[in-house]
Amino acid sequence: MENATARLRRFNRFFTHYVGALDPKFLGTDMSLAEARLLFEIAQRDRPLAADLQTALSMDGGFVSRVLSRFEARGWIERLRGAEDARQRPIALTEDGRQVAAELDRRQQEVVEASLDRLNDGQRVQLVQALTTLQSLLDPTAERGFTLRTFRAGDMGLIASRQSVVYREDYGWGPEIEVIEGEVTTNFLRNFKPGREQCWVAEVDGVIAGSVFLTDEGDGLCRLRLLYVESFARGLGVGRALVSACVSFARETGYREISLWTHSILETARRIYAEQGFTITETEMHERFGMPLMGETWVLTLRP
Repeated sequence: MENATARLRRFNRFFTHYVGALDPKFLGTDMSLAEARLLFEIAQRDRPLAADLQTALSMDGGFVSRVLSRFEARGWIERLRGAEDARQRPIALTEDGRQVAAELDRRQQEVVEASLDRLNDGQRVQLVQALTTLQSLLDPTAERGFTLRTFRAGDMGLIASRQSVVYREDYGWGPEIEVIEGEVTTNFLRNFKPGREQCWVAEVDGVIAGSVFLTDEGDGLCRLRLLYVESFARGLGVGRALVSACVSFARETGYREISLWTHSILETARRIYAEQGFTITETEMHERFGMPLMGETWVLTLRP
């Protein structure tokens, strides 16, 4: 199997060809991809400065200046007055420039839609998920939001699988954890009690970013189970939102107590539980996942 460096380089070679990055006449115009990207950026912004465009696109200042001069000579842009330094003069599209930008956008839209025509709905969903994951992993500083939803068909298998992989990669846990996850998710579906139990799934642009379960344990007790967050979504507040959803649901449903089982090495989750008012009531060492671990039982009392 290729290592990550080799695979990413191979993907980059494919993608530069796929998008026509090396074509001297991008999409049949007399612009390169870089020039077309600059025109597109001007069209998306309200009177940007040359310095703004240079920073946003990480382009060389000299290149930006030369391209803007060509755009101005063609009558596509105008530099508004007010500063002697051209880099500080706002840039606006002329009517001709707006028409060129609109035509460029139309051609790009057609090319992308033609590429997607051969994919069915399921494949399009896979593509969106893969692209979201790719961008999240390669650009962790990008601003991202997430949404919460309740479970739907197909979620249980994905949740059990991903949690097994995450715990193996992050902590080196053995396959025994997958047995527990499979049992919990299967029993949840088999014995689901609408209005008394729920599973929440967090998504980032349609990609599963984490999940949690609340199950009815009888006699006014409920249990928070299988909380996890994907690595690409950490730091967004996903775990806190999932736990809050559980606690709010439990209060509204009328449960008197929530319990959960976790481990001392899961520090982030433990901080979230403590913030919500959970306290440790029991600890016990075990080796169920192939290594010595300190298991902890946490409890939150909702009403007497």
